[in-house]
Amino acid sequence: MALMLRQVFAPIHPDGWKFIGIAAVFMLILFVIWAPLGWIALILTLWLVYFFRDPWRVTPARPGLIVSPADGIVVSLGPASPPPELEMGAEPLPRIGIFLNLFDVHVARSPIGGKLGARRYTKGRFINASLDKASDDNERLALRILPEDGPAIACVLIAGLVARRIVCSPYEGQTLTVGERIGIIRFGSRVDVYCPPPYVPLVALGQRMVGGETVLADRLAVAPAIGGFAH
Repeated sequence: MALMLRQVFAPIHPDGWKFIGIAAVFMLILFVIWAPLGWIALILTLWLVYFFRDPWRVTPARPGLIVSPADGIVVSLGPASPPPELEMGAEPLPRIGIFLNLFDVHVARSPIGGKLGARRYTKGRFINASLDKASDDNERLALRILPEDGPAIACVLIAGLVARRIVCSPYEGQTLTVGERIGIIRFGSRVDVYCPPPYVPLVALGQRMVGGETVLADRLAVAPAIGGFAH
């Protein structure tokens, strides 16, 4: 019964309550002024409740796995240089780019367990986050995570066309658990994960990710990278 309720009634991320509260107040005022506007405000309020949902997730915990830090669609899969502010070198690394639309869960999760070695914020533009140039041009918050075994990975939270705020609570030196909630991006965005060898990417372009659950890459994989096709 508890599992069923979790699927139907997802908790609300704490960052969303102020927006929901403000929208609810305006909704009541508009109902008093003119009912049709009140109904429009009600729809907006319900959408905010939906947008800030923070559903339960079941995270695989085997060592060597990188899990998706966010819900969304894989829009980029190929080599790219990690953000220079993370000081991970200029050599291109396999990058998995995940685009979040306005209806995806926007709670970000740690893709791997380990120490947060660097946390760097960079101001930038707000172009369409589904484009690869958003990784270089847009406002972003870059994280370098150091697992106990294997090389460091980079997880970059990127603002989008509508997004204007990246909220991320962990601090440098903090130890993260794989799948742990690390923040939220408001309201439409992108997350890039840079996974150096020996990590093997296990996703395909166009594949839908479930944050905290879908395995992106495996450091212990002996098979080649997995391809895929839309159908």
